[in-house]
Amino acid sequence: MNDKIFALPISKPVTSTISQRRLDQLPVIVVEHPQVRAAVALQGAHLLSWQPTGEAPVLWLSDNTEFTEQVAIRGGIPICFPWFGPFSTPNHGFARLLPWEFTSHSEDEHGVQLAFTLRDSAQTREYWPHEFTLIARFTLGKESRIELEAHGDYSITSALHTYFHIGDIGRIAIGGLGERFIDKVNQGEIASQQGDLVFTGRTDRIYTHPQAISVIDDPALQRAIEVHHDHHSDVVSWNPGAELSHTIGDMTDEGYKTFVCVETARINQPFTATLRSPARLSATLRIRKTA
Repeated sequence: MNDKIFALPISKPVTSTISQRRLDQLPVIVVEHPQVRAAVALQGAHLLSWQPTGEAPVLWLSDNTEFTEQVAIRGGIPICFPWFGPFSTPNHGFARLLPWEFTSHSEDEHGVQLAFTLRDSAQTREYWPHEFTLIARFTLGKESRIELEAHGDYSITSALHTYFHIGDIGRIAIGGLGERFIDKVNQGEIASQQGDLVFTGRTDRIYTHPQAISVIDDPALQRAIEVHHDHHSDVVSWNPGAELSHTIGDMTDEGYKTFVCVETARINQPFTATLRSPARLSATLRIRKTA
């Protein structure tokens, strides 16, 4: 899927390294820079791909996902706003289903900076009766940073629902999550763990006292992915496991083996914007070779 995006014909050049292309029904901003290649769908300001030069793709994108208007994309970094999970309809909020405006770009020898904006409209007020301006900023180079800035007057939940590409779900370990978590597989039971998270089946956990950095140790790809969280209260980790994966239409039966979600979130503490101060949520992704 990654290679398919970068093979798309250019529909509108922006600069020598930035262009607009079309992936089925969706316009996509594509970056091809000496330090990095990346792609962001205008629907949802959804980062589909981030691949520093010389690295395997860092984000996972399902081979079965649709690129259709107002249909959620399976993979990359969905922006969950103005709610996380099935709090209301649609699941994880409407921001990931609507077209955003591509509002600015810049670049230097280190990479590219992109910004996208979503504002309230008659359509959004059918879901949620609030005025808002939502800005997503991406800094894309050897490391990647996504910053969400929300203006208005409200308290909500939100998350950067990142899908990471890994070599083998049965071999990875995730450190820095903390001990205490809400186990959504087990009816929201409060539980604790000692040491790193390893995966032996379906996993869906909200860690309520995480460290500032989560580390995915991936021996199969001989790298570690560092997720530096900012302005968060929680970190979510999710993998559907074999049985649930078979029931998810936009995922292949074996898809669960090569991704894990580590999500920067505000769930148990509200994501609060006021007229004086916007709400913020951000994550920085870094790669370390381990062999």
